Amino acid sequence: MEKLAIFGGSPVREDRIYYGRQCIGEDDIQAVVDTLRSDYITCGPKVAELEKKLCGITGAKYAVMVSSGTAALHISAMAAGVKPGDEVIVSSITFAASSNCVLYCGGTPVFADIKPDTYNIDPEEIKRLITPKTKGIIAVDFTGQAVEVDAIREICKQHNLFFIEDAAHSIGTLYNGKPVGSLADMTCFSFHPVKTVTAGEGGAVTTNDEETYKKLLLYRSHGITRDINQMVNKTDAKWYNEQVTLGFNYRMTDFQAALLISQLNKLPDFKAKRKAIAEKYNEAFKDMPEIFVQKEIPESDTARHLYELRLDPEKLTCTRREFFDALYAENTCPQVHYLPVYWHSYYESLGYKHGLCPNAEAFYENSMSIPLYPALTEKDTDDVIKAVKKVVEYYRK
Repeated sequence: MEKLAIFGGSPVREDRIYYGRQCIGEDDIQAVVDTLRSDYITCGPKVAELEKKLCGITGAKYAVMVSSGTAALHISAMAAGVKPGDEVIVSSITFAASSNCVLYCGGTPVFADIKPDTYNIDPEEIKRLITPKTKGIIAVDFTGQAVEVDAIREICKQHNLFFIEDAAHSIGTLYNGKPVGSLADMTCFSFHPVKTVTAGEGGAVTTNDEETYKKLLLYRSHGITRDINQMVNKTDAKWYNEQVTLGFNYRMTDFQAALLISQLNKLPDFKAKRKAIAEKYNEAFKDMPEIFVQKEIPESDTARHLYELRLDPEKLTCTRREFFDALYAENTCPQVHYLPVYWHSYYESLGYKHGLCPNAEAFYENSMSIPLYPALTEKDTDDVIKAVKKVVEYYRK
């Protein structure tokens, strides 16, 4: 069997351990099959059932299912009234969609730095960046840990700003005992396959405000309504529908909804398994000075989406790339989350410069995500820990 060229001793497995993957059971498959055999396969009764279920899980009054987390962010920014000339403060370490949604509306993203120990947006940085043009804040629950909701809500109250919580990572997380999804003006979820629960693709927006909810429904479906109260040319003709604003086709299918309903039934189990793996990693790495373990705020009961391995470059002889490649050679396949958004070449073309968020940039240079998903076995997690320790030992100063 092939041996590792650099380290030696660990056979290359055919079943590499990747940083994340979906966990689909026969019950999930059957739920999709049953829906495909029904009368509705597009946006129908299963979507409505899912929206009701998501409200029950999050405590929100309203939920709007959409085709992706990006779509959720886009219609949330629209519902918040973002327009050209507006500034929106956003997290710097996140997937690009968190700030792209501001650009879609003609607004300007303003990137706030993260705290170096929690990796979440720093409320003090938010305060520093507020100007007369600031319209709102989009804060990301990075890795699944809730942002400092109370502090951000207070800032929004003082300056009359909207608060969108990007909860793409944090379905199932509680903040001070309350579920993420009912804490901000709007909360956006993603159900991509590497997330805690999945619909294949898909997203959602939750809110407690009825007027916001009505806007979200319009923006999801072309801006077209059958509600006579929203029409300009009012009629009770059963065939009539009217476009009253410009929206998009961001609808979810019924078979995606069926899959997600089934997945949400497993959310408590998925959360518990992810927490247990993260705690095992924390215990394994706590006495290794070469590695920083993410600090968790006491308010957040976290449904962990990612586990970040952050290296101390002062105590290792390797680069992050060398450490990454060595782990990969040991059958453990990490990923990097994320490039600071304003480092993307498109954002550079808009005039954003390096150096805006020093903590975020330092985090990016020295971090990677290691495997974390419910189907990891005890042996898998032991192998990941063994691989990390082996690479650290090899590159230790």
